[in-house]
Amino acid sequence: MEVINFARSNSLVSQYMAELRDVNIQTDMLRFRRNLQRIGEIMAYEISKLMHYDTVDVTTPLATASCQVLGEQVVLATIFRAGIPFHQGFLDYFDKAQNAFVSAYRKYREKENFDVFIEYIASPLLDGKTVIIADPMLATGSSMELCYRALLTKGTPAHIHVASVIASQKAVDYIRDTFPADKTTLWVGAIDPEINSHSYIVPGLGDAGDLAYGVKE
Repeated sequence: MEVINFARSNSLVSQYMAELRDVNIQTDMLRFRRNLQRIGEIMAYEISKLMHYDTVDVTTPLATASCQVLGEQVVLATIFRAGIPFHQGFLDYFDKAQNAFVSAYRKYREKENFDVFIEYIASPLLDGKTVIIADPMLATGSSMELCYRALLTKGTPAHIHVASVIASQKAVDYIRDTFPADKTTLWVGAIDPEINSHSYIVPGLGDAGDLAYGVKE
């Protein structure tokens, strides 16, 4: 499985990442959501370079031009709720894509132990399509795996792109072990070294859902 880590080269992703992490900037929810969206837009552009294109003739006011158009059916999937602004960045670029939505949540058995449950899924058929699963935080990888398993009930994709803003090294290793290596590409803005006892990425940025939409009760 190929892993593309944007932190290994200089790009505007680094600027947006710094703002997402900064406690002095995080108080601006609009800016936080927009930075997630902008990273999604950049990743969408980079992913588009790896896709298949068809040649078509387009009639202009003066003549006919030979153009390249996307030849793959793309499905954009995300996990509620933190994934919504990140997902929008991909949708800004893959504007003809179909969409899938999964609701996953942590149910705590005790203070530091929890199970992840899938409560809701809405998805088109996925057989032979290119699926991009966007979730900003990849902490343990278990929610992403459950999302993937839920999506497989709708068919078998031709290729899966897993996209996250920040992933822990543990989650990267977990995705390597659980996703099909020959059909999966992992895209991350940065890989952080560890997770804490509450399964939050360290240094990370905190709870992306709360920072984007307000603290939940």
